[in-house]
Amino acid sequence: MIEQETLTMLEQYTNKDMKETRGGFGAGLAEVARKNSKVVALSADLAGSLRMDEFIKEFPSRFIQVGIAEANMMGVAAGLTIGGMIPYTGTFANFSTGRVYDQIRQSIAYSGKNVKICASHAGLTLGEDGATHQILEDIGMMKMLPGMTVIVPCDYNQTKAATIAIADYVGPVYLRFGRPKTPNITTAEQFIIGKAQMMSEGNDVSIFACGHLVWKAIEAAKILAAKNISCEVINIHTIKPLDEEAILNSVRKTKCCVTAEEHQQYGGLGESIAGVLSRNFPAPIEMVAVQDSFGESGKPEELLTKYNIDTPNVVEAVMKVFGRKNL
Repeated sequence: MIEQETLTMLEQYTNKDMKETRGGFGAGLAEVARKNSKVVALSADLAGSLRMDEFIKEFPSRFIQVGIAEANMMGVAAGLTIGGMIPYTGTFANFSTGRVYDQIRQSIAYSGKNVKICASHAGLTLGEDGATHQILEDIGMMKMLPGMTVIVPCDYNQTKAATIAIADYVGPVYLRFGRPKTPNITTAEQFIIGKAQMMSEGNDVSIFACGHLVWKAIEAAKILAAKNISCEVINIHTIKPLDEEAILNSVRKTKCCVTAEEHQQYGGLGESIAGVLSRNFPAPIEMVAVQDSFGESGKPEELLTKYNIDTPNVVEAVMKVFGRKNL
């Protein structure tokens, strides 16, 4: 049943303020560098694409351009931590993970190096660059590494806040964000690693989303509110460590859930949440994610629709799981 408080929470989210999450990274990097002289940045020939210009202008001596040599960048970053520096590496998500997985595993994760792996242009919304650049496996690759923290913020403000917060966290971090402009729906509040964010309370279905799909989940919740279905929308910006308490508290109330992510279903957010539920509170779950497929070149919104991870797909998944919980 829809309550007025739920409608009010949903109505506060609009798409009037559109910003790039990569822009949030660039702003956050410059801001945290002003506060912490140990912060350094490295780029693999993509500083402009990651909006690192402000940092470079203010702190040229703390910037290292390694060129198109991503594996070398990870090794240099690992070495910088030995001297007490806090390195932020910057390139596309595909090159931040798939191209350099061995270096991350051996030189960073295995030895617990304090490297912040910052990955832009993730997922299908990279758009026209096509399948070779649209990595959809990176969350799974990174969350399986022991000791690796995995963060997928939903908008500009949250990406900026996360970029600042990870400087104080000791240990390797994978920070994933994107290329297109998306609704800037969160406030510039302090970012707490591992603490899920309640976007809207509800009683009928829990929707857990990350990254760009948080906005799609909110859009779906608005549509479903008109059908008198009350959705609890929770932004799981930290994939690892996962906020199991928030997940279980929500599903114990709603008795079913939907997950939504711009990633393969295998190894992603949905499977992490399914694991939590299977161990603690078995309940019906539907996953909105890419189904064992590579992407292709196209407009971001058109690709989300084609690969069934758009707002109507979240609505469909909610209707399906809502029916299942009453069987």
